[in-house]
Amino acid sequence: MLAEAPGRIRRLTADKGYDADWLRTDLREKDITPIIPGKRGRKRKIRHDKRRYRERWRIEATFNRLEDFRRIATRYDKLARNYVSAVALVAVIAFWC
Repeated sequence: MLAEAPGRIRRLTADKGYDADWLRTDLREKDITPIIPGKRGRKRKIRHDKRRYRERWRIEATFNRLEDFRRIATRYDKLARNYVSAVALVAVIAFWC
């Protein structure tokens, strides 16, 4: 998914579920700064940018708003292009009105 993203990715924000050393190493090799807090049981504490991590709610709120539409939440479409088209249409409806 990251390989298909347009432009250069500078930071990746994720929650504690993505706390893995292999993921952090892979991101740093690609010059991407991981903004992922460490899990509570970690032996070595992980430092992350708390200010940037706090902005993650915007992305969560956007996905939650899109999933208010049944077609998006249940993924009825068989083809990916149809699903992406439906997401684009719902995004216009959800955020324009």
